[in-house]
Parts: sequence; structure tokens; C-alpha cells
Amino acid sequence: MITKNDSRKIRHNRVRAKISGTLERPRLSVFKSNKYMYAQLINDEKGETLVSASSLVGKGDKSLMDQAREVGKKIAEGGKEKGITKVVFDKSGYMYAGRIKALADAAREGGLIF
Repeated sequence: MITKNDSRKIRHNRVRAKISGTLERPRLSVFKSNKYMYAQLINDEKGETLVSASSLVGKGDKSLMDQAREVGKKIAEGGKEKGITKVVFDKSGYMYAGRIKALADAAREGGLIF
């Protein structure tokens, strides 16, 4: 039996076969769990994470959407510090809606271009 998460992983692998990050244009990879959001800027040529951000720290009483927006702002700030403006967006097989869209919009407002 194929679960919802198995289907997401199949979609993610299909997309990952076509996109990858470089030093000039790293991959903005997003992961969401039921409680938290995670984002990374990844250089796939060397297999290293350049910048990472998550909603683990400073959660407080914020809604999940607010947490996603904060992660998007944090990842954009970290990218700017490293001189990164252009990225390739990897939504990891999730639908572009809700928390994924909120994170992407916040990252765009923070200065990332994708």
C-alpha cells in the first residue's frame, strides 16, 4: 500500500532528477513536519549545506503559517549574508500552497529570486 508520504517522495525524486543546486544558484530545499518547517540552501556539486533555517527555535505561540514565514525570512537573511540572491526552489514533492507558499513568499520578500 502506497502512503501519502510515499507518493510525495516519488514526486520529490522525479523533480530532483531534473534540478540541482550550484554555488552560484543553490537549491532551496523545504521540508515540513506536523509541527515544524525546515529550509536549506544546498550546493549539490559539493554536497554541502550553505545556509539552514528552521522553526525549532523560538516557536512560542505562533501559528504554523507565521512559523513558515519566519523560516523564509531567516533563510533569505542567511543567503544575503553569504552573497546568494538567486536560488532554485525545491518544494520536495509538496503542493505549492499553505505553509510552502508562505515560506516561498517570505523568502522572495527577503530578497531571494526564484
